[in-house]
Amino acid sequence: MASIKSYLSKLFAAHIARKIKGWSSRPIDTQNRVFKALIKSASNTQFGEDHNFSQIQDHKTFVQNVPVRDYETLKPYVEKAVSGESDVLWEGKPLYFAKTSGTTSGAKHIPITAVSIKAQVEASRNAMLMYIHETGKAGFLDGKWIFLQGSPNLNEKNGIKTGRLSGISAHYVPSYLLKNRMPSWDVNCIEDWETKVDAIVDETLKEDMTAIAGIPSWVQMYFEKLIERKQKKVGEIFKNFNLFIFGGVNYEPYRTKFENMIGRKVDSIELYPASEGFFAFQDRQNKTGMLLQLDSGIFYEFIEADSFYNENPTRLTLKDVALGVNYVIIISTNAGLWAYNIGDTVQFTSIAPFRIIVSGRIKHFISAFGEHVIAKEVEQAIIQAVKGTEARVTEFTVAPEINPKEGLPYHEWLIEFEAAPQELETFEKKIDLELQKQNSYYSDLIKGKVLQPLKISLVKTGGFKHYMKTIGKLGGQNKTPRLSNDRKIASHIHANNLLK
Repeated sequence: MASIKSYLSKLFAAHIARKIKGWSSRPIDTQNRVFKALIKSASNTQFGEDHNFSQIQDHKTFVQNVPVRDYETLKPYVEKAVSGESDVLWEGKPLYFAKTSGTTSGAKHIPITAVSIKAQVEASRNAMLMYIHETGKAGFLDGKWIFLQGSPNLNEKNGIKTGRLSGISAHYVPSYLLKNRMPSWDVNCIEDWETKVDAIVDETLKEDMTAIAGIPSWVQMYFEKLIERKQKKVGEIFKNFNLFIFGGVNYEPYRTKFENMIGRKVDSIELYPASEGFFAFQDRQNKTGMLLQLDSGIFYEFIEADSFYNENPTRLTLKDVALGVNYVIIISTNAGLWAYNIGDTVQFTSIAPFRIIVSGRIKHFISAFGEHVIAKEVEQAIIQAVKGTEARVTEFTVAPEINPKEGLPYHEWLIEFEAAPQELETFEKKIDLELQKQNSYYSDLIKGKVLQPLKISLVKTGGFKHYMKTIGKLGGQNKTPRLSNDRKIASHIHANNLLK
């Protein structure tokens, strides 16, 4: 018999589904309305006055006045807000700063406002409500949930609270889910990730866990510790666990291993949250891609990845995008980020409604020889190679080997297997052929004898965890890059005797 909570959730889910259908069926009108509201709200800010917001009428004049920026070029404004100044990038002061690790200037402080955090919370809630509306499954609301996230302990800087996004989000769990939520507050505050996961295992082993949320690589560690402790599949330990909510990385390379650890297939919901905003979520179980959030205080622009580094690349709005093209996503938000490059690349899988997949990072690619291989391509290649085999991949990364001891250069695939393929050479060839299908430039380089086919290096169990721990990025919102244009990760693996 359905509980009152699950019954009411279905009614609420139907209401939210109607609202989402309303704005998603009028995407251009919705984005125009968001754009005008953003410009109007920020017209009297320092940024707005510096960039002639009072004169901006449309996207054309916006492009003329507001150049594309990344964190480094927006930093002078952010620093003013961090120092306590008001009305810098958005009205008033930020409510929070999400602290993330920067690549060139140390920690980044991403502003979060009262309206932007509200939009983030609503989007994550709506993802679950759309799942309920589509499937009719709401029983998971009656069991326990695990949110594997960063510490909710926040610091304060000039009167503004600062912490990891996942830690900030922990303060916004709906009241009706607080009794269901795990781990406990004290355990969630543990900073050391391995200690924290052990404590979560202790707390959850005897509970009726029905839903688990987190980045797949974190959840994998939790599952491994559960199995080690009980010598049972996760699905036997948690008999009512049937929903996995994830974001941050592509789940497909992990899916086979997860289903093996769980002992059965479970439903999943993909999210696309970031410190800069909540951009998309999976709204249909049988559709590829996530529904782009067009009514959440974010205005989107897109630049074709192949032309991104040109002097004046064309900035497109939704009305001009095409299916299957690799775009750098540019955002302007109600947290005060303007024409901001978050570093991700996306591809559209649908334009009615607009659905996207995350295809990689604009800085994470291999083009040592002009091939411009992106994350989506290597992930798809390994997914196809694993099909029909007993192989199960734990983690992997790809790096160029420009100066091998002998022979032509090649791509080195460093792979940690839970179960390695029986014929590694056959597996290598299969991945290489799949990658050639995905990327014609790579194929031309192989056929033209500029590159030799890829080579796999087998990484010891726990090798990638060792690397992430060494650089201080184990757990949290961190994940191993799928590819790089240098050999930093590969060199660490080799130098630290982490190969089999």
